[in-house]
Amino acid sequence: MTPDLGFLGLLALTGVVLFGAVVPIVPTGAAVAASAVLARAEHPWELVLVVGFGGLGAYLGDLVMYAILRAAGAPLAQRIGWLHADDPDGALQRLRHGIEEHEVRSLLLSRLIPAGRIPVLLAAALGGYPWGRFVTANIGAALLWAVMYSLIGILGNTIIPDTRLALGAVVLVAVLVSVVLPRLTPKR
Repeated sequence: MTPDLGFLGLLALTGVVLFGAVVPIVPTGAAVAASAVLARAEHPWELVLVVGFGGLGAYLGDLVMYAILRAAGAPLAQRIGWLHADDPDGALQRLRHGIEEHEVRSLLLSRLIPAGRIPVLLAAALGGYPWGRFVTANIGAALLWAVMYSLIGILGNTIIPDTRLALGAVVLVAVLVSVVLPRLTPKR
């Protein structure tokens, strides 16, 4: 007998992902991948709900983090040398311009790279990136992120039909994808 995901499980998924977006030590991708395994095993139609609830948690967590970083404002910028508003090198404005040009891509990539989301959100918040644009652009980024980790769960459960073994495997793969893979890419 495999555990059932159910509505409480979906709410828990949202809470775990939201918490992990604010306190970035929780393996949120692994939570989405594991939920996808459970949904696929019991009720495959729940996969859509896993993407929706996981994406909602990521989205709400990002909104909370963005609000916190915007509220921190200038005092925080003064503590981070390369992000000063009067930065002579213009690093902050280059980052903001890059985010504005490729909003969803920038936000999605920042979610997929460990420790990448906070600097992007920080640069956007301190660079004056508009709240309304962030609220809109981040919807797609959060949903795409949830789709990617759900696909890891589906693929893992396809390769390993035993749900309990698949749970362990997809959690391991999700952690490897989110922690190890980005460290293997060459530095520019």
